[in-house]
Amino acid sequence: MQVGHEFKTEIELLSRVRHKILVCLLGFCFEQGEEMLIYEYVPNGNLNDTLSGIRRDWMRRLRVALDTARGLVNLHELANPPVIHRDIKSTNVLLDECLNAKVADFGLSKLMGDGEKDHVSTQVKGTMGYLDPEYYMTQQLNEKSDVYSFGVVMLEMITARKPIERGKYIVREVREMMDKTKELYSLHSVVDPALGFGTRLSGFEKFVDLAMRWVEDGRAKRPTMSEVVKDIETIMQLAGLNPNADSLSTSASYEESNKASSFDPYSEESFDQSQVFPPRTI
Repeated sequence: MQVGHEFKTEIELLSRVRHKILVCLLGFCFEQGEEMLIYEYVPNGNLNDTLSGIRRDWMRRLRVALDTARGLVNLHELANPPVIHRDIKSTNVLLDECLNAKVADFGLSKLMGDGEKDHVSTQVKGTMGYLDPEYYMTQQLNEKSDVYSFGVVMLEMITARKPIERGKYIVREVREMMDKTKELYSLHSVVDPALGFGTRLSGFEKFVDLAMRWVEDGRAKRPTMSEVVKDIETIMQLAGLNPNADSLSTSASYEESNKASSFDPYSEESFDQSQVFPPRTI
């Protein structure tokens, strides 16, 4: 029953909302019990797979962060009615041939009705490790729930770790380990080695500061996605990069600027599927 509902939701939402940063639905089949969705081809897989085995430099990751944030702004502020994705995670961020990101999988998405300006009360759905704790506790969903999930993806992106891994939750681990008086905030042991500590990670500390705002337990302390976009654009501009360039050209210009610069500077395996969670019990 849930699969059927998600199938219908995906078709309705992607028929209503189209943007280059949202994966495009080309068609669907619902015949003789077969349910198929046909999307545009996105050749470089998802962010989770990319972080697992392929080196991606710091500026390419910032580019992915900016693209993903812009996709969520499109859902939250430009769609009518507004859309809450409700399942932002690294496997739902796809990368095209230029490594530009596209937000995918809208089966759990929720439309905000006219009378639901602040939140919508709904059964808790999403993926463990990415869930907004306030939404989980109150069953009240709003755009800030996507901001929390986005923040977890960003921590995953700079550490290449699952949100819940070997009994440790990435948000808590980074929060407890941070020391702003030290280089890279003393996060060397959790930062993805593929980023390369021998290169200049422009804006890294600022990005970590922002990510920790995005994953605040209380949603009132989190920014909107449009504010998130502005913050990431600022980091890129301070590094001398054009936020509107595609990912490959952004990375190339960054690598060129770094040729002469170098210095050394959660509690179980995470769920990999979206699902409905039972009521909170003691």
